[in-house]
Amino acid sequence: MAGNAWIVMASSFVVGGTAGVAFGYYVVNQTLKRKVEEVLGAARTEATSIVEEAKSKAEQIKSKAREEAMRIREKILEDINEKKLEIERLKARLEAEERSLQQEKRYLEKQERELQKRAEALERDYEKRLADIEKRLAEIEKIKAELEEREKALEERERMLDEAFAEVDRKLQELAGMTPEEARDILFKNLEEELSYEIGKKIQEFEEDYKDRAEDIARKILLTVMGRIVTDTVPEATISTVAIPNEEMKGRIIGREGRNIRAFESLTGVDLLIDDTPDVVVISSFDPVRREIARRTLEKLVKDGRIHPAKIEEFYEKSKEEVEQEMKKRAEEALTKVGIRNIHPELKKIVGRLYFRYSYGQNILYHSIEVAQIAGYIAAELGLDVDLAKRAAFLHDIGKGIVEQEGSHALVGAEYARKYKESDIVVNAIASHHGEEPQLTPYAVITQLADAVSAARPGARYENYEFFIKRLRALEEIAKTVNGVKDSFAIQAGRELRIIVDPEVVTDAEAYKIARDVAQRVEDELTYPGQIKVTVIRETRAVEYAK
Repeated sequence: MAGNAWIVMASSFVVGGTAGVAFGYYVVNQTLKRKVEEVLGAARTEATSIVEEAKSKAEQIKSKAREEAMRIREKILEDINEKKLEIERLKARLEAEERSLQQEKRYLEKQERELQKRAEALERDYEKRLADIEKRLAEIEKIKAELEEREKALEERERMLDEAFAEVDRKLQELAGMTPEEARDILFKNLEEELSYEIGKKIQEFEEDYKDRAEDIARKILLTVMGRIVTDTVPEATISTVAIPNEEMKGRIIGREGRNIRAFESLTGVDLLIDDTPDVVVISSFDPVRREIARRTLEKLVKDGRIHPAKIEEFYEKSKEEVEQEMKKRAEEALTKVGIRNIHPELKKIVGRLYFRYSYGQNILYHSIEVAQIAGYIAAELGLDVDLAKRAAFLHDIGKGIVEQEGSHALVGAEYARKYKESDIVVNAIASHHGEEPQLTPYAVITQLADAVSAARPGARYENYEFFIKRLRALEEIAKTVNGVKDSFAIQAGRELRIIVDPEVVTDAEAYKIARDVAQRVEDELTYPGQIKVTVIRETRAVEYAK
């Protein structure tokens, strides 16, 4: 019983355990099943999301790839088009070069044909000339033989004439009772009287021919030169004026007991003229550089209003520096305009001073520029070195800017040019442009000529009245010293000298000689701008009165 019970209990326990296990399995299975379904659902959702995202990215990649492919395609098409255009251009260039080569080939063929023709013509001409030369040589030989025969005949005649002259001399000595020397003197005197007219006539013919040719050449050169020159005329002045705001300013300029005006004049080296002219102060000085510095100094003082010795000195230094800068600027402008380089700095300073220097009213710096331009044109016409001619002409008046040394400006300028390593040609041109030294080169002659052309230009210069009258009187006096001259007149402002000669004393031939001699004396003894025409008048008047 007990064993059955144990069996029953064991069976119950087994059955209950089995049922529990089955139930537990079922429960676990259902739980796992739900879990799996949840996991599978989440996995499906995630997979769907991943697939959708992958599709979207794939579409984007495909779109970008498509766009990139389109860009690459367009770039390739552009490159292809550019290559096509380049090929077309190369093709057109090749065609043009081919056409050019064809033209050049045809031209060369034509030139070859022409050269062949010319060679053939030259050969024919050479043969013809050779034949002519041979013919002329034969003629020359014939003429030479004839000349030898004539020479022999002339020698024979000369011998016979010598014998005849000897016989004539002997008979003349017997008849006249004179020695050969006395007879020769009489003969020469008679010949001189007989040939004076012929000599004068020949002189006239030679002079007219020489003048015609020389004037034609000179006129052509000078007209060409002067046609290219356009230069302003700058008048000279020995005074400058400074406007002042009121009459009270004059008293301030004078200062207490005249201390301001004394300080101003002693510092600047000029004279201040404070007269009754209203609102104006006059600065007087023959040194234009000093005058310009003084003018600028006074203008600064008037503008500032504070006038006393210390201010005068301060503004004087400023004005002096300004003028020096102005001279430097003007020198550089002039050198650039003329085209001169590599000039010594000291010479450049002297060139700047010429801007404030004048000669007969003509500004020396502008005159130097003009002379350099004229000389350059003349040198070009004559085939000479234009730059060298311009350099010599530009520096010809450099001595007028040197105030530290006395003497002729030509010689002083030449000395400074030599000191600062200018060439011998330039130095000679400077020294000889007023005839104080001999002219050794054509450039010296060109410099003198260009200087005369610039000075003689209408309006370029004016002369002092007293000097002008003296020159006219000197002209007339030179003519009156010549034998046979009745009267002389300087006309056309000294540009022409008319000489009246006595027709009973002076012959026509001698009149030409007088004109030449007077013109030479005028050149040697007087200094004048331009040229002077000498006219000799010889006339015979027959006068009778009816009564």
